Amino acid sequence: MKSDQVLARVRSGLVELGFAVEVGKKSAEKIRVPVLFGRNGSVSKAFDADAWHKEQRVVLEVEAGRGYLNNQFLKDLFQACMMNDVDYCVIAVRNLYIESRDFDSVAAFFDTLYTSGRLTLPLKGVLLLGYGASR
Repeated sequence: MKSDQVLARVRSGLVELGFAVEVGKKSAEKIRVPVLFGRNGSVSKAFDADAWHKEQRVVLEVEAGRGYLNNQFLKDLFQACMMNDVDYCVIAVRNLYIESRDFDSVAAFFDTLYTSGRLTLPLKGVLLLGYGASR
């Protein structure tokens, strides 16, 4: 399944939990999370998110094929670090994509990032979820 299809499957549950969830690719259907503010408090820079729980300060991204191979998980992490009022980042990636063990690869990257202690993130937590078939 594509990431949009996965998000569609979990949308109602996320909404029940209080998340605002993207419903399409048009500007009005996206979830814009503020990053920078300009004059009179206007948003001068924002990033799109698949889902955002403003009160709990959680952003969620669902990735499919390009989640690991194109390093999309790194872009998701970076953007979450820049978002205003976000303390927690949830990234969902496929367990397997073609012959790649995406979840294991992303988990190993995050384990290395955390264990090395060389980079401190401005987030209180990062949650990695795997979905789909696994070996």
